[in-house]
Amino acid sequence: MPAAHPDLAPALAPPLIELRNVAKRYQLGEVAVNALRDVSLIIARGEFVAIMGASGSGKSTLMNIIGCLDRPTDGSYRLDGVEMARQGREALANLRNRTLGFVFQSFNLLPRTTALENVELPLIYGGVRARERRRRARQALDRVGLGDRVHHHPNQLSGGQQQRVAIARALVGRPKLVLADEPTGNLDSAASAEMMSLLRGLRDDGITLVLVTHEPDIAAYAERVIVFKDGLVCSDSAAPAQAGGDGARVEGGRA
Repeated sequence: MPAAHPDLAPALAPPLIELRNVAKRYQLGEVAVNALRDVSLIIARGEFVAIMGASGSGKSTLMNIIGCLDRPTDGSYRLDGVEMARQGREALANLRNRTLGFVFQSFNLLPRTTALENVELPLIYGGVRARERRRRARQALDRVGLGDRVHHHPNQLSGGQQQRVAIARALVGRPKLVLADEPTGNLDSAASAEMMSLLRGLRDDGITLVLVTHEPDIAAYAERVIVFKDGLVCSDSAAPAQAGGDGARVEGGRA
């Protein structure tokens, strides 16, 4: 049988993120809160997507569902072609460890451990042997420009350097998807620009990046910006700095 034409191969792979008619409701006493309402969207492999919206718009709820930290009330969420509703708690924990990387605004570094030890943590949970995890942690710190700070503790690092350690920790498990929640929120403008250049460079390695931000200038680093309001996607377009991009769009222009 002849081999498949190489130009057809990408079409055979499912999108990395696929949400179909996703809703999330919370019950607060007698009041039902619709955090997400009938959201359908696709994010392709290797895309860099920014998610924006006011507080309470649904963007954080969406990130929690994409990150397998919460489940939708209704609808379907497939990650890398796998339906998440069918996965048990242990399977989801393994998936988060091996497929996802997380970067948070508050860094979430352990204060009494070195940069190297902080970056090693996901590999400890994943059962990687000590020599291999040290090698990979050093490699990840080199990648973010902190190869000379491996034995420093968080209080010996600047805010920008601490966030670089957090990015190294997110990358050390070799994820397909990195989720960044307001990663520049505690940084000054110069450190924020350095951080976003670093994150944007992940696309060169085929990593998909989904970023939550309130800041339009930070969102402009992405290829695509999705704006949420009242649990719905109110716009989905190429970022101003990436006009003419070919990222996937919400079907029908809304969710």
